Amino acid sequence: MEKPDPSSAPTPPDPRAKAAAAFKRHRRRQRPLEYYLRGIENGDRVVLGQAITLIESTRPDHQRLARSLVEACLPRAGRSTRLGITGTPGVGKSTFIEALGQYLLEQDHRLAILAIDPSSQRSGGSILGDKTRMEVLTSHEAAFIRPSPAGNSLGGVARQTRETILLCEAAGYDTLIVETVGVGQSETAVHSMVDFFLLLLLPGAGDELQGIKRGIVEMADLIAVNKADGNRLSLAKNTQLAYRNALHLFPPSAKDWSPRVLGCSALERQGMAEIWTQVLDYRQQMQASGYWEEHRRQQSAYWFRESIDRLLREIFYQHPAIAKRLEDLESRVLAGQVSSFGAAQQLLDLFQSREH
Repeated sequence: MEKPDPSSAPTPPDPRAKAAAAFKRHRRRQRPLEYYLRGIENGDRVVLGQAITLIESTRPDHQRLARSLVEACLPRAGRSTRLGITGTPGVGKSTFIEALGQYLLEQDHRLAILAIDPSSQRSGGSILGDKTRMEVLTSHEAAFIRPSPAGNSLGGVARQTRETILLCEAAGYDTLIVETVGVGQSETAVHSMVDFFLLLLLPGAGDELQGIKRGIVEMADLIAVNKADGNRLSLAKNTQLAYRNALHLFPPSAKDWSPRVLGCSALERQGMAEIWTQVLDYRQQMQASGYWEEHRRQQSAYWFRESIDRLLREIFYQHPAIAKRLEDLESRVLAGQVSSFGAAQQLLDLFQSREH
């Protein structure tokens, strides 16, 4: 009797490949709105992270679901204190947030940290290092850290951050910290989505007074000189004095709040209680005057118009007729055959003629 050829026998399926294929099918299957809502309402950090990923997705079906999710979360949002933190490179923002975060957790707060990381304009990659530097907060069940790449959005701020704030509030986080990359226009964008804006400085008044833009100082509700410890303590006190004198030169703000200049040491966890007291005092005073809610209404109006601008840009550039003419007109602009303004007007005229 002829023995069967082993090489002709069918190869049994690899269980690992089968499992991987099943996992991919599971990943492709879109979860329903109720799944995200239930997880967020229960404070599930995994589901919250998945929901934020949904917001960050550019897929049209994901964007539709994300919009429905944000709308559904609105009734549970808005109860937190939103704190923005910025500062020059090397000021120790991540260490400061770790120290302040630990203090807040000790006070039984639930804390969400949204760290906006710089992204590579060539590769689109992001450092996303803040989460690894905040080891204590990362492992705490009452803290949620979400590093988001800034990408190409205005001022280095992820356009989804405001929606992410609403989801975190709906998940029960009563204190939110938004960290800027500290490179310029991002401060303005973050200021437009937080209640309280904190500027961190390094000891060394001479360079700092020249290196910090006046507009950023004017936005600050509190200035804190970090690394006020050891042999830098005297220098830090001089910096505090210099900024206190500088603040007197600024016109009074409409909200009738005088920013203070405090010293702190994130490394030694000194000054956190005093800084948080300033935040609480500010909230109490602004709520009593009605500014707190009015400021948030103004922010909502600002982001309403920003959303319209973003959607119009997307519709414009995705239009087939625009995509067809854009490269040719850009080449003519580069060759000096047509002005930038004239070429732009041609595209707008084309867009309007195709829309009617």
